[in-house]
Amino acid sequence: MSEKEEKPKKKSRRDFLQNIGLVGVGSVFAGSAILAGIKYDKKKTPGARIKVLTAENELLEIDKNDTTKVKITKAEDLTLLQKEGREGIAGKRWVMVVDLSKCKNARKCMSACQNAHHLRPEQHHINVLKMQEGKNTAPFYMAKPCQHCDNPPCVAVCPVDATFKRPDGIVLIDNERCIGCRFCIAACPYSARVFNWATPVLEEEDKNKTYNVELNVPQRKGTISKCLFSADMLREGKMPYCVSACPNGVYYFGDENEDAVTNGTTKETVRLKKLLEENAGYRLMPELGTEPRVYYLPPKNRTAPFQEKDKSEAEEHLDNNKD
Repeated sequence: MSEKEEKPKKKSRRDFLQNIGLVGVGSVFAGSAILAGIKYDKKKTPGARIKVLTAENELLEIDKNDTTKVKITKAEDLTLLQKEGREGIAGKRWVMVVDLSKCKNARKCMSACQNAHHLRPEQHHINVLKMQEGKNTAPFYMAKPCQHCDNPPCVAVCPVDATFKRPDGIVLIDNERCIGCRFCIAACPYSARVFNWATPVLEEEDKNKTYNVELNVPQRKGTISKCLFSADMLREGKMPYCVSACPNGVYYFGDENEDAVTNGTTKETVRLKKLLEENAGYRLMPELGTEPRVYYLPPKNRTAPFQEKDKSEAEEHLDNNKD
């Protein structure tokens, strides 16, 4: 995932269309083609002929040199985005490692995620929690995104196939299908999902945008939202928003199939297995059998020193949770 190791990315049809906006018929199709709509200029100088099929299933023969341009419709673009979103990125198995010894509660990961996914201030795809094992131990901070489980209970309970597990390891939500039943929220043992109770913060600005299941934008009232491992950025060969935004090197991200993860701050790429073995990496609640794709490295060298207030806060917490 490092910048030096990135290979040139093969452009998808959607990327190509978005970059140029319009597609020239003659330059793209040869022999025969299928198009949603064509306007042929009969005044052009005759040349080689090609056959095209219109949206009305009418077979036409036109000049290959015709420069008429055809726009992709919003419905076609939505279908393509959803198809790509469910298929994922071939050959990949994405994984995240969170180094708890480096987190200083900067919360830049949270703000970057909120901005990218157009979340309200109270909504979090990733949350940074203050943790403390006991009243006499120094606290540490733990970032908690969706765990992107290989055995996700949220997917099993969804009645409309709105939430799904991709072959590349990412769990997504299709808000074009979501009915807001919240079964997935109840099933998730990591409390990693949020419900859009209120009108989305950028509803007016996003109303004409085509829904992107890999970005979960536009947000929609009455549906679920969650961490997406920044699937839209991965498709462009880039690191997730949270990983890139962290100033303290907390996050590693990469491909388990390649046994390689890259630190979002230092850009250093290391072996995943070696990183986990040498630093006693672990996963949250493994006894549940959910098989998370997020690993944690213990807070062995804590950045937050122990203070007396930490003791009183821990005692208060223990008292409140006795029953």
